Amino acid sequence: MKDNKDLKNVTEGEWKKRLTPEQFNILREKGTEAPFSGRFYKNFEKGMYECAACGQELFASSTKFDSDCGWPSFDRSLEGNIELKNDNSLGIQRTEALCSNCGSHLGHVFDDGPKETTGKRFCINSISLNFTSYK
Repeated sequence: MKDNKDLKNVTEGEWKKRLTPEQFNILREKGTEAPFSGRFYKNFEKGMYECAACGQELFASSTKFDSDCGWPSFDRSLEGNIELKNDNSLGIQRTEALCSNCGSHLGHVFDDGPKETTGKRFCINSISLNFTSYK
């Protein structure tokens, strides 16, 4: 879905036409898929994870790890491709992860990731991702 249009200015009505109802709920309305249900939760193929809304590359498969939290987890993103934002929506302090290209909601970032790398856990909804295999 990559195009030259400024994707942060696309209307929600246009996003509703471009995305499935499930994608719209997660990516644009900041929903969360059920834990352990996503298609990429246990995917450990080599490849690249991209934003399902705009196609921007977000995570290399080499940064994915099994956190057993119910969602795909990564210890870092591609530099500059994720925007972080404070999120107090559930009455608790969290850090929201957004696609820096289109502003779509991906998930949240926590400080309980692998200490031997970044210590971060990007907890990402599978439905907000596409995957391109390096086969």
